Amino acid sequence: MFTGIIEKTGKISDIVTKSGSKRFKIQYTSAEPLENGESINVNGACQTVVAKEIDSFWVEAMQETLEKTNLNILQVGDEVNLERSLKLSDRISGHLVSGHVDVTGKVLSIQTLPESWIFGISFPEHFAKYLTPKGSIAVNGISLTVIDVGQNSVTVGIIPYTWQNTNLHKIKRGDLVNLEFDLLAKYVESVLKSSEEKEKITSQYLREAGW
Repeated sequence: MFTGIIEKTGKISDIVTKSGSKRFKIQYTSAEPLENGESINVNGACQTVVAKEIDSFWVEAMQETLEKTNLNILQVGDEVNLERSLKLSDRISGHLVSGHVDVTGKVLSIQTLPESWIFGISFPEHFAKYLTPKGSIAVNGISLTVIDVGQNSVTVGIIPYTWQNTNLHKIKRGDLVNLEFDLLAKYVESVLKSSEEKEKITSQYLREAGW
């Protein structure tokens, strides 16, 4: 579990393509070294550290991750957002982020304002139910506040700190970004669906079904 507050960015220094997966070597230095087997959020995708070196570590993305995220189009030299997994004692300054990317969205527009930037991002229409103005969305692993929601697009605002300390300042129109919709909204939907299904099972329904 993560919070969407990016700790730092890392640079892809090597990529090894395997059958059904890719390994990424990411430059990373920290006072608290990574451990093999721990989870780390890479551009919004939860990955496992499979090997570590003095100033870098390796993760391996499986085929499903490559298909659902922008990790598959990463190249050597690209910058990625990094966040280590949440400790139970940590403050949640962003929102609860699972690191399970739902889909990639295309950046439609980037509006530069005096002290902020507004991104317009498209996504498949059926995900709109998880969004509401002033709600939360994770974009490339970054917890951002929703400004407005369209039928198949969303706008989010970027403050200078986020702009300078994540890879958003390198994003261009037409680029793909990883999107994870609000986890709580998904749970609410699941509960409501379950309730609706239970309401359908009445005594009349059972008789008509032959019970």
